[in-house]
Amino acid sequence: MATLAICMLSAWTPSHARSFFWPFRWDDHQFRHKHQHKHTKSDPAKESQPKDAPRGPLQIIISIADQRISLYENGVLIARSSVSTGVEGHPTPLGVFSVLSKQKWHRSNIYSAAPMPYMQRLTWSGIALHAGHLPGYPASHGCIRVTNDFATRLWHLTKRGTRVIIAREDIRPVDITDPQLFVPKPKIVRASSESGSAALASDGSVTGTTADAPPMSNSQGADKPANPAFSRDRAQKVTPISVFVSRQLSKLFVRKGFTPLFDVPIKIRDPEQPMGTHVFTAMKFENEGAPVRWTVVSIPEKSSLNQGNPPRLRKEPAIPNKANAVLERVEIPQDAADRISELLTPGSSLIISDYGISNETGNDTDFIVLTH
Repeated sequence: MATLAICMLSAWTPSHARSFFWPFRWDDHQFRHKHQHKHTKSDPAKESQPKDAPRGPLQIIISIADQRISLYENGVLIARSSVSTGVEGHPTPLGVFSVLSKQKWHRSNIYSAAPMPYMQRLTWSGIALHAGHLPGYPASHGCIRVTNDFATRLWHLTKRGTRVIIAREDIRPVDITDPQLFVPKPKIVRASSESGSAALASDGSVTGTTADAPPMSNSQGADKPANPAFSRDRAQKVTPISVFVSRQLSKLFVRKGFTPLFDVPIKIRDPEQPMGTHVFTAMKFENEGAPVRWTVVSIPEKSSLNQGNPPRLRKEPAIPNKANAVLERVEIPQDAADRISELLTPGSSLIISDYGISNETGNDTDFIVLTH
């Protein structure tokens, strides 16, 4: 009896109670430094905890097959929980989304004022993340239900624009390096009659094009700042940009804070060949002038899970060879690439997809790309 009592008490310490719901530690201002406990080296609970995740951009990934939500910070998994997604007649849409608005106490405008606490809207047509009943299988009308505890914590962590990816199966961010990815550059005005490029307009539009469209960025890296004020200017740029490349439209679109900036035609090599959908995200900048760390989430068109076998997270992420190959096929006018590099901040993203802009994309949204 004494042994049983000790086991029961140890199982309900705050640390173990959290790990029951949170196999990975939350790393936010509200929950950081709370309920800290000392453990010996032999403590298996400590050994099962991952290293502290560095602070940086948040990404939410939802797997329909696993009925699971995963939260990544700066490319590192920090929390995971169960979900309940849409039923067959009201499926949860697949694709690339972002948090459009948040409301702590919300009731459905469509389904008889049903309560949707800690709601985070993903589309204006009615898809959202919110706390709700989880029976262990898909049961919603398209929304993503999560536990009340998870919904509460997540609501306090995210902000408008936080990236949300919904896929058939569990996928994850993978580090990627490629000379075609954008690099940050100081914001300067460029004009050259020899190269055929023109100065950028003050309203963010692009005027003029180059004679020969180069790849996405200059592989020689970022230009050095012309003066010390550049570092101060960079600190003020807190709104990430989103770049969307559509193979269907052969066009590039740029938004900042849900506001369209400009769009330009682009060239795609072998345009008849599919590219898939890939979300590249710039992680936290270590210091000015250092190479930017990028991650990519590649969304599979079809499930790779074997029928009849339980879904599970892959032990090792796939090498992003396909994502690198996709980058090599995209050619962007130099003036547009320079403008994007000047606007680049941590959390900025590049979406490349076979699809066009979804009709869910509007004046108060980031790019919404539906992949089904």
